[in-house]
Amino acid sequence: MAIHKTLLMCLGLPLFFPGAWTQNHAPPGCSPDLDPIYYNLCDRSGAWGIVLEAVAGAGIVTTFVLTIILVASLPFVQDTKKRSLLGTQVFFLLGTLGLFCLVFACVVKPDFSTCASRRFLFGVLFAICFSCLIAHVFALNFLARKNHGPRGWVIFTVALLLTLVEVIINTEWLIITLVRGGGQVGPLGNGSADWTMTSPCAIANMDFVMALIYVMLLLLGAFLGAWPTLCGRFKRWRKHGVFVLLTTSISIAVWVVWTVMYTYGNKQHHSPTWDDPTLAIALAANAWTFVLFYVIPEVSQVTKPSPEQSYQGDMYPTRGVGYETILKEQTGQSMFVENKAFSMDEPASAKRPVSPYSGYNGQLLTSVYQPTEMALMHKGPSEGAYDVILPRATANSQVMGSANSTLRAEDMYVVQSHQVATPPKDGKTSQVFRNPYVWD
Repeated sequence: MAIHKTLLMCLGLPLFFPGAWTQNHAPPGCSPDLDPIYYNLCDRSGAWGIVLEAVAGAGIVTTFVLTIILVASLPFVQDTKKRSLLGTQVFFLLGTLGLFCLVFACVVKPDFSTCASRRFLFGVLFAICFSCLIAHVFALNFLARKNHGPRGWVIFTVALLLTLVEVIINTEWLIITLVRGGGQVGPLGNGSADWTMTSPCAIANMDFVMALIYVMLLLLGAFLGAWPTLCGRFKRWRKHGVFVLLTTSISIAVWVVWTVMYTYGNKQHHSPTWDDPTLAIALAANAWTFVLFYVIPEVSQVTKPSPEQSYQGDMYPTRGVGYETILKEQTGQSMFVENKAFSMDEPASAKRPVSPYSGYNGQLLTSVYQPTEMALMHKGPSEGAYDVILPRATANSQVMGSANSTLRAEDMYVVQSHQVATPPKDGKTSQVFRNPYVWD
């Protein structure tokens, strides 16, 4: 322990709060063998660390589950416009997951690693989230006006480039603030300077906030860019703009509160020990804002079909490419033909006509026209039902061989009756042709 303390003192790193080294006993809830920098995770006298630890742990589990749900819903996304946004939304979830993990670095007491991660990752993780919101707003403005937006890789590239700008800014800022030149000439006289290392925990709160100006501009850009989406012609994209607008509005309120407390309020109340809780509360509050007001609504909307697809589904509800659908259509057609043939074979008794010239005696005719199989095959569907069914005529060879071959069934019946009633005079079988239209 003495060697470790001497090494840290040489680096100029104030690792703990004043009086931390003189603490001989562990706080209630912590093990005596635990490193003092982790006391805030188990100290029951200062419950803020335990509460934030629980909130951040729940946020990590929730974000991880939502990421799995969003990735697993990719095959079920019917709208290609929503599918193009999935890559950017997964990137947003990764940034939100990093914010929940960074809460633990703010709960743990400051040392070189925790302070460096705070200074670098705080701006980068927020830049990921706000850049994804800007990319989403960029696509929504096209969708709300033209109902088609840029490709998915274009949207993701916009979010990635905006994030890389903050990565470069934080890298340069961290190097400049940690490594400072003393202005002395080296022993070799080559212009090299004697460098001294500065602790990342010794950076002033105002400097930390000033390094986040670019992140604040991203937040402001996402907030302002969400308003035009509410005025688009295609109204179904407005709710997505409302999600972004509500998320950025609450985020602006969170940022205003924690910035004022971190740079001004804690000093006025002479409580610098609340700097770490202020950062941890800001991270947890803003991350849960992302989950509740943006991620969950977007995940609930991702698998819903577009109005065009819903309209097509209503127009063709029985269309399909499956084998069962084909069998069902064929069965319906065959049933239609069989039912029609059955109705022609057995007409209703009320519709059976009799000839006015046949000497109706009250008995039904036994010779009824019945369509054959060939007649059913050649008969088109446009023909109506058989309202009038003619009795079948049995003409003898004399009539069939005559020149008048277009006689009606009633006339043929009269001719047969007349021939039976009038026998031949010479007693021989003779072929006599009588005109059915001339009455004796």
